[in-house]
Amino acid sequence: MLIDFFCKVRDYKVPCTLRELLDLLRALEQGVVFASIDDFYSVSRTILVKDEAHFDKFDRAFADYFKGVASLELDLSEIPEEWLRKHFEKQLSDEEKAKIAALGGLDKLMETLAERLKEQEKRHQGGNKWIGTGGTSPFGAYGYNPEGVRIGQDTSRHRKATKVWDKRQFKNLDANVEIGTRNMKVALRKLRQFARTGSSEELALDDTIAATARNAGYLDIKMKPERHNAIKVLMFFDIGGSMDDHIKVCEQLFSAMHGEFKHLEFFYFHNCLYETVWRDNNRRQSEKIDLLQVLHTYSRDYKVIFVGDATMGPYEITYPGGSVEHWNEEAGSVWMKRLTDHFDKVIWLNPQPEPQWPYYASIQIMQQLVERKMYPLTLAGLGQGIKALI
Repeated sequence: MLIDFFCKVRDYKVPCTLRELLDLLRALEQGVVFASIDDFYSVSRTILVKDEAHFDKFDRAFADYFKGVASLELDLSEIPEEWLRKHFEKQLSDEEKAKIAALGGLDKLMETLAERLKEQEKRHQGGNKWIGTGGTSPFGAYGYNPEGVRIGQDTSRHRKATKVWDKRQFKNLDANVEIGTRNMKVALRKLRQFARTGSSEELALDDTIAATARNAGYLDIKMKPERHNAIKVLMFFDIGGSMDDHIKVCEQLFSAMHGEFKHLEFFYFHNCLYETVWRDNNRRQSEKIDLLQVLHTYSRDYKVIFVGDATMGPYEITYPGGSVEHWNEEAGSVWMKRLTDHFDKVIWLNPQPEPQWPYYASIQIMQQLVERKMYPLTLAGLGQGIKALI
């Protein structure tokens, strides 16, 4: 039976060998477990799996073999696409969307908006010119346009707005949230590659036992320096907008970083880094912090980690005034350059699936600004990012 079980575990890509199988057989011969499937699960996983990254694979193999639970592959291609669209979007075919032209740049967009504000006298709905709702105009809410100014809409829909003409409320990340996936726990253990230093003392158990034995049983306590994690980390979290889709994984990372590092500072920004950041989203309008102050406060040996999907209009990075929320005198790329020049080690963790990166011009630009040190917010990506910081 165990040979078939061993082969099933191997089928699920758990890298165990005959050595582990023999160890499992020996454990059963010694009566470590008896007549308990739960106990056998615990023992077999302990012996066969040497890396926690493969726990999920083992669980699926165990369930498949003992319970007949196999992985489900659902084919969703048969579902008509219109079933999954919102009502308004059903009225626009791809050809119709392609015909809806952008005005041709941020400056032209803002100039046209100023003209509309002067000329418009009443409410409009479903049109393609005036400020209104449900149409194809570049100005308004609940419509579609490849490049426009969102006005009076509580949340994003198509995520194509170049400017957002509303006060936006963001939520602070929760530092107390529990880590919900094994992969995140495993990834955090990779952070222990950081150097640790310190001078305070702790009990040296092995030395104490040896010294006591040499002292004819009289207790001889030995101490050793306790090593602390001396790495200093500075984190910048993109918050709001398209990042709402990734808030859970960001909260997990945020909570875990709080538990791992003694010297951790964090700030929030939206889409791209500009002249100010903030610590509390509830007070972000009244308690902004100058980025120059951040650069003057934290030394260059801080390890800087950006967390964001870098999904925005290219204007927001490359143009003065490109921010969706305020008029920035200098382009976001200028502020990013100042930060990367100041700190020795900077990486960017992107929760957006990596295969989608080539489809966003903003991600390509941001990758260049961080010297290609952008990594997916996955187990493997986090490991690569940590190595880049060491």
